[in-house]
Amino acid sequence: MRKNTQKKKGQAWKAFKQFLSSIKKYRGWVILAIVLAVGSATLSIFIPKILGDMTNIAVNTYPEIDFDAILQLVGLVAGLLVGAATLNYAQAYILTIIAAKYTRDMREKIIDKISRLPISYFDRHQYGDTLSLMTNDVDVIATSLSQEITDISLSLSTLIGTMVIMLSISVPLSLVAFVVIPLSVVVVGRIMNHAQKYFLERQNTLGILNNSIEEDYAGQLIIKANSHERASFSDFNQTNQKLTNITRKAQFLSQLSMPVTHIFTNLGYVTITVLGGVFTINGQLTIGALQAFIQYVSRFNRPITEIAATTATIQGLLASSERIFNFLNEPEEAPDYSPAQEIDKVKGAVEFHHVDFSYLPDKPVIRDFSVKVTPGMKVAIVGPTGAGKTTLINLLMRFYDPTSGYITIDGVPTTEMKRSDVRKLFGMVLQDTWLFSGTVEDNLRYGNQQASLEEIKRAARMSNVHHVIEALPRTYHSMISEDSDNISAGEKQLITIARAMVANPPMMILDEATSNVDTRTEQLIQDSFEKLTHGRTSFVIAHRLSTIRNSDLILVMRDGAVVEQGTHTQLLKAEGFYAELYNSQFVEE
Repeated sequence: MRKNTQKKKGQAWKAFKQFLSSIKKYRGWVILAIVLAVGSATLSIFIPKILGDMTNIAVNTYPEIDFDAILQLVGLVAGLLVGAATLNYAQAYILTIIAAKYTRDMREKIIDKISRLPISYFDRHQYGDTLSLMTNDVDVIATSLSQEITDISLSLSTLIGTMVIMLSISVPLSLVAFVVIPLSVVVVGRIMNHAQKYFLERQNTLGILNNSIEEDYAGQLIIKANSHERASFSDFNQTNQKLTNITRKAQFLSQLSMPVTHIFTNLGYVTITVLGGVFTINGQLTIGALQAFIQYVSRFNRPITEIAATTATIQGLLASSERIFNFLNEPEEAPDYSPAQEIDKVKGAVEFHHVDFSYLPDKPVIRDFSVKVTPGMKVAIVGPTGAGKTTLINLLMRFYDPTSGYITIDGVPTTEMKRSDVRKLFGMVLQDTWLFSGTVEDNLRYGNQQASLEEIKRAARMSNVHHVIEALPRTYHSMISEDSDNISAGEKQLITIARAMVANPPMMILDEATSNVDTRTEQLIQDSFEKLTHGRTSFVIAHRLSTIRNSDLILVMRDGAVVEQGTHTQLLKAEGFYAELYNSQFVEE
């Protein structure tokens, strides 16, 4: 238990050092803001002393009170208040600008990090948790930057200045006030150490909750279709209640610091009031000095209380920093081979050389896979779920690299090429059609920003989707909604095929691209596929075996290995596993 506590403290301290390092570029402005805060606090510190002097003037000149002297001091107090307010506003403005720029920079870093993470990271983490980093955690840090630096600077400056002036007024009374500091610091420190784990757990649970909200929102159709509302609501409530309980514990412990601090400071305040009265009666203090000292005691307690109050926010800052910098420290894709090889003119010869691959140790997905694909060949990959079909595509696109063995394109090992160069060689049409918010034209131009409108229309005609687009209110300038729910699933698929045609890659990958459409749309898609793959090396993954009868080569996979290969006719004659799969789909026919 002690080791875990020490480990968590070490992680929190490491995250805090990374946070300090991340604001280095703003160091000059932060220092200026701190200086302004100190200046504001310094000006404010002298006000109680001057008010005490005003009291002494009134007492000493009574009954003929020297109002001229008092009015001069009133003007001085007014000037100090205006100066303190001006400096306080200036430092607050600077820190607000810094916080806004820091938030921008951190979100850019997170987005940049996302682009450099391997696909394996996204396979292991939830979307909502990463979204929470971009919003909640970054906002927590920004709030700490804009507020807590100011509060701590003002509080510390006020505390130190007040201590100096209190000592100058009365050492005995000051010692009474000072004795409460170590006591309250020790107690509050213990409370905050215990609260830290709850703040970190709160941020992690918030990420899980965001993911649950995103899934429930995006999956309402499935939830309603399966009458799963009550169960979804129950699951959400469990996570929400967990977040509530953790937040309650974290806030209870953090807020406990204030009443604890008040207990100690108020005990000191009572003692000072009694002793101060005795010293005044004995002539050791003037009435004005006692009045000023009591105000300073109040000011002395206030920064201690404020520092204690900021500990809750600081705990949140540490928790958010730990989550963000843990994310930014995630292992990235291995550097590309240097010097990377390039293929000047792609022919499309692809070969797998004794490839093995596993996502987890001791759990192989692909075993000793070898196949040679000649340029322009249409290769179909079939097999039951979990056979390793999509894994082959992941390896081909270098989303993952083989555990052993290698893949070549036109004789060049893909591991000796830049990942971006490998991926540019392939166009992909996936089962899950993805269109982003924007116009139809923007979506079609996604893979080739230089494509003209005529080229886009030509690709749409070849993909049998031109007439669909022309029927939209603004044709190619029509907006596609966020969930692209203003066009059908089949039309989405045809648009993704047209997008691949506009990109005009040398090779194609079609992954379960006809599994979610009706028979008529399937025929349109098949016709588009024939045009799209004509003259290109292409890889087709399909459950509907009727769609791959004309393939030049069919690879039949089972348990991570190719158990059969050949043409459709050859494999049916062999009466093996492929024939079994095919007949199970078309037994009625």
